[in-house]
Amino acid sequence: MAGARFRGMAQPDALVPGVMRLGEDHVVTGPFEVGEAQLAELRISAAKAEAYSVSRADGLRDVRGAAPTSYDDRDGIARAFPHSLPQGAELRIVQWMVAAARKSGGGVLADGRQPLVPDPAASVNLALYAAHALLPGDVLPMLRSLIATADVSAEQATADGSPRYTLAGSTAYDGSLVVDMERVDRVPRALGSLDWRSYGPFAYRMSWVPADPYELELEQASGLHVIARARMRASLARLAVAVQSRIGGILVDEGGFIAAPEELEGRNDPTAGGAPGSRAWV
Repeated sequence: MAGARFRGMAQPDALVPGVMRLGEDHVVTGPFEVGEAQLAELRISAAKAEAYSVSRADGLRDVRGAAPTSYDDRDGIARAFPHSLPQGAELRIVQWMVAAARKSGGGVLADGRQPLVPDPAASVNLALYAAHALLPGDVLPMLRSLIATADVSAEQATADGSPRYTLAGSTAYDGSLVVDMERVDRVPRALGSLDWRSYGPFAYRMSWVPADPYELELEQASGLHVIARARMRASLARLAVAVQSRIGGILVDEGGFIAAPEELEGRNDPTAGGAPGSRAWV
């Protein structure tokens, strides 16, 4: 809007809610301003935050499944829905909201009652999508710079001649770092907004396997697991940056979001707990 009759109407700093469709039946509405009291309820420490409401577009309720038989899930979804679990599209949306909250240091208020505040530091794994295929001998020295005993655990060529291999390095207390490399026919949706020349069909999936893998499924892991996770999260970030600096490409975190350089730099501090909270999903 321009001209004298519109002067003073524009408020660039004001939040203007909008609506975004999620799949066939659900929509996101927001952002809305959130007060300190609501942030305290979610156990989020932030001077300013935004909230988004997620619901069905037709105003009806989703059909849910039976009550959970176990409450040991990493995202706390079973705890937040103790009487009947989301299923189908609703479950995928709840999982996406938790992943978005973990990425942004925010939280989810399930059904408007149960807070879910995932730990941003629990996101460890990374995947690099690049246009160039490195051989095991090219990647192994990078992994050995972090774990000296790392070696090739599997190697084969695909039908089109592309390399496919797995590298692994184990530690005495912190678990293992694993690199799986292969050519893929699908890439994460987050890459769809980028120029295709920024990435490629070769996926380098870098993951951490803790000493007790069962703890990956717990919302509240043990202190030893958290300490090991912090160290290996930093090591894996350094490995990912090393591979990316060699061949380029785009890094994606385990939530399906693009990992920015400043985020990877923050991961190199094993004492960092994650970004301060800024978003909430209801």
